[in-house]
Amino acid sequence: MAEEEKKSGWRWGFNRWLVLAILIISFFTARAFPPASPHIQLPAENVAGPLFDFLGQPFYLTNTIVAVLIADLFLLIVGFAIWRGTRKGDGQALTGIPGAVEGLLEALYGLTEGTAGKWTKTIFPFFATITLLVLVVNWMELIPGVDSIGVFDEHHIHHPEECTFETINVLGLEMQALTDFENSECSAGVVPFVRVASTDLNFTVAIAIFAVVGIQWIGLRALGTEYLTKFFNVRTLFNKPMFGVIDFGVGLIELISEFIKIFSFAFRLFGNIFAGSVMLFVIGSLVPVFAQSAFLLLEFFVGLVQAIVFGMLTMIFMSQATISHSGDEH
Repeated sequence: MAEEEKKSGWRWGFNRWLVLAILIISFFTARAFPPASPHIQLPAENVAGPLFDFLGQPFYLTNTIVAVLIADLFLLIVGFAIWRGTRKGDGQALTGIPGAVEGLLEALYGLTEGTAGKWTKTIFPFFATITLLVLVVNWMELIPGVDSIGVFDEHHIHHPEECTFETINVLGLEMQALTDFENSECSAGVVPFVRVASTDLNFTVAIAIFAVVGIQWIGLRALGTEYLTKFFNVRTLFNKPMFGVIDFGVGLIELISEFIKIFSFAFRLFGNIFAGSVMLFVIGSLVPVFAQSAFLLLEFFVGLVQAIVFGMLTMIFMSQATISHSGDEH
């Protein structure tokens, strides 16, 4: 027992001095090589291409597509590890990342079973896939090198306000003139190889469309053509004209709300993760030593919450789509 306490104390002392040494080295490194001012933009940067033409438009490999491919590969490896561990049949629990993912999936299945009932096995794959993909993509902003390691581009920022000015004399008055107005390529920057995909609206809108289309598919599978009466309710339009018009108008509102779900899903995820990335950029440029650590912990929980919220909303809407609105369900 005494040996364990002595060993633990030695380890705590070593780690303490190691952290202190890292802080001191980071401080002097930041003074010698001050961090560059962050450049924040919404569109993803191209890292390769054009690879091919799609509908007459060139297709480029962007850094957010690279992030999604890495996330897909990671999930495939974890899925294979879980499958291999369950195939052994030795009764041993999975450990490490596969064990954590298995525990998360069990929790998600329990949530789905309590909400969807007999449609659990149909809805759960959508819930789990969306949650895991969004979670891995969100947490990629916590990995060193993401959004920071890339190719240096001397003409990366194309904004006239970033260009340099020179003093000229016009009619005896000293004025400042833009030296490179036509090209507007006046500021260098780094094009990262990998950028968090959740900060790209293309990704969040694509996931939102997938979720909303899945909701309609579940509704049609559960109720058949009766599901369409939720949007085009004309059953009482002629025998009860006043109430029929109200029911028809409510159906149109329901139809519009389905399209609004796409924007709600997409902008909720995009806004939270993009704001977190901007915060990390700003804190890292203002206080480059140690200050980001606390905010990384915050982004860890934000990424987890946003992934679960996205998946749970999809699951809840799918469960609601299986319920008949004609009053004959018990």
